[in-house]
Amino acid sequence: MAGPFGATSTTDDVLAGVDLGGKRVLVTGVSAGLGVETARALAAHGAQVVGAARDLHKAEAATAAVRAQAANGGGFTLVQVDLASLASVRACADGLLADGRPFDLVIANAGVMAAPFGHTADGFETQFGTNHLGHFVLVNRIAPLIAPGGRLVNVASSGHRFADVDLEDPNFERTPYDPMIAYGRSKTANILFAVAFDRRHKARGVRAAALHPGGIQTELGRHIGAGTLEQMLERINAELAAEGQPPFRWKTIPQGAATSVWAGVVADADEIGGRYCENCHVSAVSDGLINPISEGVRSYALDPEHAKALWAKSEEMVSERF
Repeated sequence: MAGPFGATSTTDDVLAGVDLGGKRVLVTGVSAGLGVETARALAAHGAQVVGAARDLHKAEAATAAVRAQAANGGGFTLVQVDLASLASVRACADGLLADGRPFDLVIANAGVMAAPFGHTADGFETQFGTNHLGHFVLVNRIAPLIAPGGRLVNVASSGHRFADVDLEDPNFERTPYDPMIAYGRSKTANILFAVAFDRRHKARGVRAAALHPGGIQTELGRHIGAGTLEQMLERINAELAAEGQPPFRWKTIPQGAATSVWAGVVADADEIGGRYCENCHVSAVSDGLINPISEGVRSYALDPEHAKALWAKSEEMVSERF
C-alpha cells in the first residue's frame, strides 16, 4: 500500500506496520538531520543500516538514538566516507565490496548547500563535486551489491529549479559563482543521475528515484545567514499571501525524512522508477512559473538524453567508466 501520505506524514507514519527484517540499507550523511532520522526509522523497523559519514566521531554521537532503537533484529554500523575526496569514496566502496553483503536500498542523502566557492580534493567545484560526483562514484562502484528488487534513492531538492547542470563549465571556471546556482546544478545532477541509473539497472529489477524532502531547518543551511533566510521567507510569504495561500511552514525532521523512506521501501517501484518525488508522492513536471514552495519538477531534470550526457561528462571528470 503506497498509502495516503502527504506533506505532514512522518517516517513513523509511512513505516507503520512495515517489517524491514532481513533488509540491508546504506544511508550517506548520518552525522546530522535527515540522515540520522532516516537511519533511525529504518533500523527501528528491523533493517540492518550502514551509515556513512565524513566525521565518524560526530556521527557516533549523533546516532546514539539510532542504535538504541534498532529493534526487531535491526542494526546500525558506521563507515567513513568523505564525498569531497574520490580517494576516500573509492576506499569506502572497496571496503563495502570486500565485505560483499548485498544492499536492498541505497539512500544518497549527504550533501552541502550554498557553500562559498571552493574545490574538493580533486579540484571539482565543492557542491557539484560533493553532492553529485562523490555519490556518482560511490553508488556506481557498489552497484553490483544492490540486490535485484533493490533501489537507489537520491535526496535532491526543489532547489534543482535554480539551475540546470552546465556540462560546458561544471566548475565555474568561466561563469561567475553563485552559491544557490551551484546548489541548483548539483541537485539537478542528483535527479539526472537517478534517471540514468534507473534506465541502466531496471532490467535486473533495480530502480532509482530522486526526491525533495521539503523545507526543513537542519545543519544543511549553515552557509545561509539568518538575515538572508528571513528575507527569503518574507518574500515567499508575501507571494503566498498574494495567492491567498497560508504562510510557509517548516517541516519537522521526521516529516522531511518521510519521502526518503516512502520512496525506498513503501512506494511501488514502477511508480517511482526514474521519477522525482515530494511529499510522499510522485511529482508532476512543471515548466511554468511556480512559487518557491509549490510542488513541481523541471523537465530538464528528468530528460533521459540529458541524463546520458551528464553521465558521460561525470565519467570523464572522475576518469572512470561505469
